[in-house]
Amino acid sequence: MSEEQEVVTVVKAPVYLKYNFTAGAAPARFLAQIKKGVLTGQRCPKCSAVYVPPRGSCGGCGVATEEEVVLSNKATVQSFTIVYIPIPNNPIQPPYIIANVVPDGANVSFIHLMSECVNEDVHIGARVEAVWKPKEEWGFAMDNIRYYRPIDEPNVPVDQIGKLPVTGLEG
Repeated sequence: MSEEQEVVTVVKAPVYLKYNFTAGAAPARFLAQIKKGVLTGQRCPKCSAVYVPPRGSCGGCGVATEEEVVLSNKATVQSFTIVYIPIPNNPIQPPYIIANVVPDGANVSFIHLMSECVNEDVHIGARVEAVWKPKEEWGFAMDNIRYYRPIDEPNVPVDQIGKLPVTGLEG
């Protein structure tokens, strides 16, 4: 009865998950505006920080955010990376730039693709603008903005990134 048995060290158990995503109130309002071609954020009633995309609460203060703020299609590059490694099934071929951009009127960046630029010329503080897909292709998704491209405006000093009004550097 005391036969020695082989110890089990590996069990293969493939897992397949199907799920549905529910955006919640703040992101749902944001996506409804994106479908109309409007970039919006939400302002914190305590510290006045404007978040895009809206989260429904301020990350710094923890209070609910409800005031909608219409933002500009112009933005500032806060940080970026040049991607050299191909991603399987990605139609975009390296090298390309992914940047954290802060829309004018917002205080927090979001990540997006950059194009129509020489990768080595992109820098922190560079001014960019959103290039939208054709209106008939718009859905409830951030990829309605195809990418951001550089524009001929003065660089934003690093200490001013995330502090521009909707009217931009000169406003």
